[in-house]
Amino acid sequence: MTRTQWAAITAVVLALVFAGTAAVASAGRDGGSAAPRTPATASADAGFARDMAVHHQQAVEMSFIVRDSTDDEEVRRLAYDIANTQANQRGMLLGWLDMWGLPKVESGREPMAWMSMDTTMDHGDGGMDMGAMDHGAAGHQAHDGSLMPGMATKTELDRLREARGKAAEILYLQLMTDHHKGGVAMAQGCVQLCEPGTEKDLAEGMVAAQQSEMKLMADLLAARGAKPRAGG
Repeated sequence: MTRTQWAAITAVVLALVFAGTAAVASAGRDGGSAAPRTPATASADAGFARDMAVHHQQAVEMSFIVRDSTDDEEVRRLAYDIANTQANQRGMLLGWLDMWGLPKVESGREPMAWMSMDTTMDHGDGGMDMGAMDHGAAGHQAHDGSLMPGMATKTELDRLREARGKAAEILYLQLMTDHHKGGVAMAQGCVQLCEPGTEKDLAEGMVAAQQSEMKLMADLLAARGAKPRAGG
């Protein structure tokens, strides 16, 4: 089995392990007896669930597009893994919002506004620069369907729909690399700001899985004489 195949398997396993065991870990921390905490609608927990559900939906869409645009088994396998994993995670995020009795869409609030919350608490063990993350979120201007950092524009999605073969593979891998960069930053924000529990555990799994997939996509791009887009 090749290194890229192992990387793809690792990414999916990491995501599924974190998603499947998060509830057990959370129950263990809470002693298994306390009632589930209900986040406020303006909380990082709710904001992350809403925004990542939207972010994931586009990843699923792009993966289905490229699946029908190439016969390359490596790219089709990666696209299937991303679509399957992120569709399942999206279902979990929306399910939590339902369980909390919170709206899936909150009018009047900008995407990723939850990442601008107070971060004065000590997060020394994470080593993450929340100031940089907040700058990236605040600096992104929604345009042409790109609502959050990393999201493809409608124009880019149209290009992906029209591309075929190697051209489609390269564009997909570049767009998905950008998409994962934005997703990782958002998941890291939840790791820092969300309350301890199932959702925070899932966010940690997303970071590990998507970073692994970005390494795989860099290898796949190099094999096609291409590389990730600058500034993506």
